[in-house]
Amino acid sequence: MRYVVIGGSVGGLAAALEIRRLTGAQVAVYERSGAQLQARGAGVVMQPDVAWLLEQHGRTADEVCVGLSERVRLTRDGERLTQQSPQLMTAWDTLYGALRESLRDACYRQDSELVTLEQSDTAVHVAFADGYETQADYLVAADGINSQCRTILEGPASPRYAGYVAWRGLEAESDLPAEVVVELQDRFTLYAQNGMQFLCYLVPGEDGNTEPGGRRVNWVWYINTPAAELASVMRGESGRVYQSFVPAGDVNESARSKAHHLAQRELPSLLNSLVESSRLFVQPVQDVAASRRVFGRCALIGDAAGTVRPHTAAGTAKAFADATLLARTLSTWDAQSPLPLDALREWGRQRNGETTATAQMGLNSAAASALGMPNAPQPWDFA
Repeated sequence: MRYVVIGGSVGGLAAALEIRRLTGAQVAVYERSGAQLQARGAGVVMQPDVAWLLEQHGRTADEVCVGLSERVRLTRDGERLTQQSPQLMTAWDTLYGALRESLRDACYRQDSELVTLEQSDTAVHVAFADGYETQADYLVAADGINSQCRTILEGPASPRYAGYVAWRGLEAESDLPAEVVVELQDRFTLYAQNGMQFLCYLVPGEDGNTEPGGRRVNWVWYINTPAAELASVMRGESGRVYQSFVPAGDVNESARSKAHHLAQRELPSLLNSLVESSRLFVQPVQDVAASRRVFGRCALIGDAAGTVRPHTAAGTAKAFADATLLARTLSTWDAQSPLPLDALREWGRQRNGETTATAQMGLNSAAASALGMPNAPQPWDFA
């Protein structure tokens, strides 16, 4: 038995690990990026599905997380409302490193841009832009919100802009003003007003360090931004127009200056200092509705199958649950037996139901700060 996984981010790695663990099959992972994958999600709230999967592969949540004890809500003038709220926080690259290490002996091929996907009654055949071709008994599509697999299997489904963007920063605590780090450590810090929402917390360092002095501060600032302004935000300083993510180092000067100006006008001084001290990167918040997941010998998981808003802190957990439950569904199948289509379709129905429910929770959370709501304030649209 041989499986291919298209998409080498954390969802694809989780699928490869669980398929190998539960089926014993050979698994190969193909990632479009030719360079080191960037931490597009930055911070990750540790959820039970993620912790469970890590444990199946010899790691614990405590090993890859920074622990927080409090949740602090700031007012505009800097006053604090504090409550006890223990939580474990990790980072995308920390989680990626842990999974990648567990899969170190498997085929993981980068610079592999999928161009064709064809299937017969007995196999799936894929070809990549560099001319490489391969085939397998089954394919798992974990290639994200702009999934090429989904486009080939179902037709184009452009992500829908939700009406607001996420400005982000991920900085070593040793590079930030000491007074800023003191105020943020051990805390999940939030600030919100109609049309914007800001949150930040500490995560492991770039090398996975979870000790004070070696960690990083992760923050995200959601801002209502008119669709007409989106193109200017997503145009990099290099001239490249990005779809879903402008990396640190290529945010254009005009957009960066506007973000700094807005921070000075609208954020508590602590958070303004954090923005001023960070290398900004940015993502538009986008939606892809849950849709068909099973296409014969191919299945879609994670954002390729449907998205949830980042406020749910559930995107990674959703992808991991997709991966584990798909692997469990396929665990008794072998190449000499008929494909278990009924079981796969039931897996798809159940996972779509869970995704739709979680997506609604995200919409409700966004609405609490009027993010993406009709007639809501548009902080980005100032003179």
